[in-house]
Amino acid sequence: MSTHQEFFDHIQTGYTTKGDFIALGAAMHNGETVTDAHVKIPLKTLNRHGLIAGATGTGKTKTLQILAENLSEKGIPVLLMDIKGDLSGLAAASPGHPKIDERHEKIGIPFQAKDFPVEILSLSEQEGVRLKATVSEFGPVLFSRILDVTETQAGIIAIIFKYCDDNKLPLLDLKDLKKVLQFATREGKEELEKDYGRISTASTGSILRKIVELEQQGADLFFGEHSFEVNDLCRVDDNGRGYINILRLTDIQDKPKLFSTFMLSLLAEVYSTFPEQGDSEQPELVIFLDEAHLIFKQASNALMDQIENIVKLIRSKGVGLYFVTQNPTDVPDGVLSQLGLKVQHALRAFTAKDRKAIKLTAENYPISDYYDTKEVLTSLGIGEALVSALDEKGRPTPLAATMLRAPMSRMDILSKKELDDLLKKSTLIDKYNEDIDRESAYEILNKKIEKAEAVEAKEAAKKEREKLNKPASRSRSTNKKSSTAEKAVIKVLTSATFIRGALGVLNKLLK
Repeated sequence: MSTHQEFFDHIQTGYTTKGDFIALGAAMHNGETVTDAHVKIPLKTLNRHGLIAGATGTGKTKTLQILAENLSEKGIPVLLMDIKGDLSGLAAASPGHPKIDERHEKIGIPFQAKDFPVEILSLSEQEGVRLKATVSEFGPVLFSRILDVTETQAGIIAIIFKYCDDNKLPLLDLKDLKKVLQFATREGKEELEKDYGRISTASTGSILRKIVELEQQGADLFFGEHSFEVNDLCRVDDNGRGYINILRLTDIQDKPKLFSTFMLSLLAEVYSTFPEQGDSEQPELVIFLDEAHLIFKQASNALMDQIENIVKLIRSKGVGLYFVTQNPTDVPDGVLSQLGLKVQHALRAFTAKDRKAIKLTAENYPISDYYDTKEVLTSLGIGEALVSALDEKGRPTPLAATMLRAPMSRMDILSKKELDDLLKKSTLIDKYNEDIDRESAYEILNKKIEKAEAVEAKEAAKKEREKLNKPASRSRSTNKKSSTAEKAVIKVLTSATFIRGALGVLNKLLK
């Protein structure tokens, strides 16, 4: 059996780093914490993405909190998806506790209570900085993938976007897109089909139904202006600490399509906006996706492919993505294979399915001479986790069962008053929370339709007048002709009578 000293040397060698790093805690050996055997994550590898997994109540959220705090302290901005509503405490310092002091004494890291710069964001009507995007910014390809339409329907969406671009019709919100679709199959059918080809009414109807489904999940609040600028996620405060942006999602747990729509939009915007970073010393932004299974729930194959591609490519922009979920199997294999840091909290083996999942999870970690991974996975305590990371050269570090440090901020939510005070300090609320509904496709097409209807009504009225006038004219003409004919008949009849009378007189005289 190895000694603590041998294990200490093993950890120290595996987690040696020349650059800046985050210390997660101290490694454990034979159930005991080895003081100063620190598990350190180099900052330059934090854009290689990661996973935080474990059963309910094992400390995943606190691990997320620890990473967010330490990133902020290093000047790296963070975006957190707060689905359970328990992360606002990052804005307040920890009150401390004897058990926290005891934990840190074992780890060998002094405990400091701190608060951090926090910005509260919202996708819905909850308080916070409203995040929005326009339909045009999505583009036809991404929008088609979100709606999960057929190839034919995707072609129609592409035509609609092209028509709007060619005719200067801004697509800002969902009512704009619905109006153009309706226009394409009614008033503007001939116009569109002349320049862009035939558009099936059945296909546009199907697209409209999918848009309505998206609206029912709250997407009408998300699509519109003012569009959120992703660079506002990368702010630092006057002390050089990165802002922790907390997106409150407590009211959209049952709306996975809205969540995946937003996430895909955000990642696509970040990828297209951020410059290439190469192999930088630290990430520009780190995004934590709590309850990550919601992103993949009900997602189409096309949408999954898009997410997987972005995960692969966004690293070069200096952005790290961290998925937080109960089981690693919640994350697709194509995404899981891209994750450099894995923090695995305890798993519970209540059923045969659970035991099978634990076996599969254990196989995802490096083989260790110091641990039986399957056994450790079921015996970890709260605030303990198996950690596997990448060193500065991109090589996997030794597997380490780790006692994690405690959060420096409050492990509880802000009160209503504290939250209101925090929102009052925000410099972004005034920028993004104004409702803007400028003239766009909906209003322009309505005017066009009204104008066309007015012209059509004028033409119809003119024709009606002509219709009423023509019979009257014909009647007068007919009457005139009748009168002339009658006179002619009378004349003929009179002449005939006269002749007959004259002939009658002559006949009598001759006799």
